[in-house]
Amino acid sequence: MARYKPFVPPETSMKEFSVGAILLGLVMCVILGAANAYLGLKAGMTIAATYPAAVIGMAAIRLWKGTILEENLARTVGSIGESVAAGAIFTIPAFFLAGVWTEFGTVANYMKASVIMLVGGFIGIFFVTILRRVMVEDADLVFPESVAAGEIHKAGRSGASGAKYLFGAMGLGALVQTLGKLSVFAASWDKFIFFKKSAVSLLTGTGGLITKVEGAGGALLTTPGVSPAYMGVGYIIGPGLASLNFSGGLLSWGLFVPLLLYFVGPDLVQHTGAGGQHEWIDMAFSVWKFMVRPIAIGGMLMSAAYTLYGMRKSLATGLGRAVNDVKRAGAAEAPEERTEKDISFKWVFIGIVVCAVATYFVYYYFAQNVLAALVATVVMVIAGFFFAAVSGYLVGILGSSNNPISGFTLSTLVVAALLMVILGMKGAPGVAATLGVAAVICVAAAVAGEMLQDLKVGHILGGTPWKMQVGDFIGVVLASFTMFIPLVILHQGDINAGGQGFGGRALPAPQAGLMALLSQGIVGGEMAWPLLIVGILMAIALILVQVRSPMLVCVGMYLPLETTFAIFIGGIIRWVADTVGRKRNFNDAQKTRVMNTGVLVAAGLIAGEALMGLVFAAMAFANTKVPAVFQNPSFITSLFVFVILGFVLVYYPVKTAGDPDEPPPPSAVT
Repeated sequence: MARYKPFVPPETSMKEFSVGAILLGLVMCVILGAANAYLGLKAGMTIAATYPAAVIGMAAIRLWKGTILEENLARTVGSIGESVAAGAIFTIPAFFLAGVWTEFGTVANYMKASVIMLVGGFIGIFFVTILRRVMVEDADLVFPESVAAGEIHKAGRSGASGAKYLFGAMGLGALVQTLGKLSVFAASWDKFIFFKKSAVSLLTGTGGLITKVEGAGGALLTTPGVSPAYMGVGYIIGPGLASLNFSGGLLSWGLFVPLLLYFVGPDLVQHTGAGGQHEWIDMAFSVWKFMVRPIAIGGMLMSAAYTLYGMRKSLATGLGRAVNDVKRAGAAEAPEERTEKDISFKWVFIGIVVCAVATYFVYYYFAQNVLAALVATVVMVIAGFFFAAVSGYLVGILGSSNNPISGFTLSTLVVAALLMVILGMKGAPGVAATLGVAAVICVAAAVAGEMLQDLKVGHILGGTPWKMQVGDFIGVVLASFTMFIPLVILHQGDINAGGQGFGGRALPAPQAGLMALLSQGIVGGEMAWPLLIVGILMAIALILVQVRSPMLVCVGMYLPLETTFAIFIGGIIRWVADTVGRKRNFNDAQKTRVMNTGVLVAAGLIAGEALMGLVFAAMAFANTKVPAVFQNPSFITSLFVFVILGFVLVYYPVKTAGDPDEPPPPSAVT
């Protein structure tokens, strides 16, 4: 069988590992990582950074007339920050939410979090280096997102580029976020609607009246939040998934919260003496936070288990292939071609041992128990290898956007927690050790999936593997020692602005909340079992009626309604764009171009809001007051913002449909 010939042949000598490419990649690594941290903490979702990094890299490297291999290296380094950020936001805030860290933004916590991210990132890179050759050459692994990213780079060489749409949308997203923070328009609006009082008779089994309760309450009416980022997320995931996410919000705020307030609200009013709009709104959020969200967490737990069960054949195949691939990789002779050279396996195995030793000391610091630290380290190494391999395998089939990282992390967390209980570890040390194992695995699996996706792009374009791997090491180091900073800024900035930080309305951090509750419940014995069981049963019901994604419904329950509502609006806008394409009889090639441009515009809106959100969070962190243009801005003005964002997300993608006779590009969305 003839060997694959990449875009840049192996015998070609072309500039690749340049200072400019590395520096550009590192800048994108921090910016895209911070933007995903912002989005993940607020909406519980992240977006793949491969496409924005590819477009930004193309636009910037064109300025100094760089090569396509420099673009490839810059994208590789730039996109790795998103995976470190995903691992960080899913687990690091859990240390605070579980009460292990009484304060978040301390120097000691910065060092702990940075070491966890660094070790996890390095473990992911080392394991993928072992598996790279056999996995990127496997004909059964199509790597859909890698193929699309490779075509973006090739199109850039012929003059095509979507940079203007990406950067223009970033500017618009930043402008909308700025105007909202300056109170030019209302970012959201809510009002508590009171129900009329009614008598409720409680009967015995024989029909006798045993008591009479006076019930009263109401529902909180909320508008969608004016958020380019949330609307961008809704556009990318599409109307179907956006509707599922919104349905979870309706369950929370349209059913559970009003129902619970009907019974507990009058007692709360009687005890507190409060009964006005603000007090009832506060009560609604308290009921949601302390009663509804545990139900949502139970649902997320069951949904994650169901997701992994549904992928059991793929997981089993991936595990079996991982073992065989290591044998094949170890038996393979060192390749001579530039495009097949990895970092020496000798250094890879030395690196794995060093990471394991470093992890042992981290776990010993948490647990203060030699045996517990040793067991946690063994679990980390074994689970890290298998989940890195499976993560790469699933990315090859589904793409990194659909990689179930949180499911891997939950599985590891439950195993680690049970082992801590068996070893007699209880309280904060046991919880900390459990979260430490989960955090390292989460970062390792996320980095492994993203890195293998980028290595496949390099395989297509003709990049040098060892140079890309070294670039990822540099990117992981920078991301590990900087990603804690945006977390602190967002958390403390929200507190300084009158919020609650992690777990509050502005920063729900759903995955971290789930990790915290499970570790506390299993190790610390603090599980809210009745509410958790209700959530598990609810998720089982959703599975039985064949809901497409029970996890999205449960995440929607965990988020504020203004968030899920805005994501739903984004999904509706995507539906409008798709409908316009159908009415104009676009063929598959035109639909793909429309979709690709739409993804770039949506990604730009997300990045623009996220970056300005971090700026304003930093101002709140520094106790810098933001001036208000209007003291009581009208939400009617906000409606015009929705119209403008909707127009941009429909008009410009449709505008790029092009000639129906042009060949179709690979889709940026799988």
